[in-house]
Amino acid sequence: MSKLVSEFKEFAMRGNVMDMAVGIIIGGAFGKIVSSLVADVIMPPITLLTSGSNIEDLKWVLREAVIEGGEITRPEVAMTVGTFLQAVLDFFIIAFVIFMLIKGMNKLRKAKPEEPATPAEPSDEVKLLGEIKELLKKQAEK
Repeated sequence: MSKLVSEFKEFAMRGNVMDMAVGIIIGGAFGKIVSSLVADVIMPPITLLTSGSNIEDLKWVLREAVIEGGEITRPEVAMTVGTFLQAVLDFFIIAFVIFMLIKGMNKLRKAKPEEPATPAEPSDEVKLLGEIKELLKKQAEK
């Protein structure tokens, strides 16, 4: 049992798992922000354009509810298309925002000034040729 615990601890403390956990937590918080952006900022003007009806309220009723004696004897059957459209809109906004973040990060990464590469040390052949050149110069001076 202790071997299983130690293996799990080793697995859980790997860098990739910790990075993934942080990403999931930040992604959940980011999802709430985008959902609020859609519901509280983007949807009210769209609701005005659609004559005051909320997109989430759109539905196709397949069978009307039957009410007898003030009680529902057969419930309504409907496809809630508006909820689906809202989820699609949320997805596209999240995807666009993530795209813009990654695009900005890539631009920042490219904008970093590259450090000048230090020249590689010359090979043995180049050093030898340099020595021969120096020797030839000395002989020419004599």
